[in-house]
Amino acid sequence: MYNFLIYLIVLALTIWAMESVNLNSIFKKNRMYQARVLYILIVLGIAYLASSFIINFLTSLK
Repeated sequence: MYNFLIYLIVLALTIWAMESVNLNSIFKKNRMYQARVLYILIVLGIAYLASSFIINFLTSLK
């Protein structure tokens, strides 16, 4: 149960942190759809890696 809660908290923190990154300057004009898809993939990837690290760290402490 706490795994799901950790995933949600880390996902919210990742979205909040990624708001400060300007990915639009990297992409060509009129490529907003691709930029948003990449943004979502980056957020999900970072959230998964960070939450997996936290869960593994907590289980190793037990």
